[in-house]
Amino acid sequence: MMDGCQKMMEQRKTMMEAIKAEDAALTEQVAKMNSAPAATKTGLMADILTRMVQQRADRNVRMEKMQAKMMGHMMEHMKMGKDSMKQCPMMKEMEGMKGMKGMDETSESPTEHHEASQ
Repeated sequence: MMDGCQKMMEQRKTMMEAIKAEDAALTEQVAKMNSAPAATKTGLMADILTRMVQQRADRNVRMEKMQAKMMGHMMEHMKMGKDSMKQCPMMKEMEGMKGMKGMDETSESPTEHHEASQ
């Protein structure tokens, strides 16, 4: 099971790196647009907007697939018992996210949610 945990973490890391690369490419395009002559800005803006919409659609598909995989992964841990989930490196990483943006101290971690529902 721990091999599956490691694989899931690597897939998540790869996805996050791809998102950062996309953001960096957009930043470059915006800098190019900002320094371009007024006559070409509209065309560059249209290119940026088109790219952003495509990236968002692609990102949503990737995130949905990743979420489905993560839920399946968590279900496997639940089948193995609550101690299995506590040992998962991915769950430990999520525990460390408490208090970070999007997860306040009152948010339940997946492990806490699982334990509370038993």
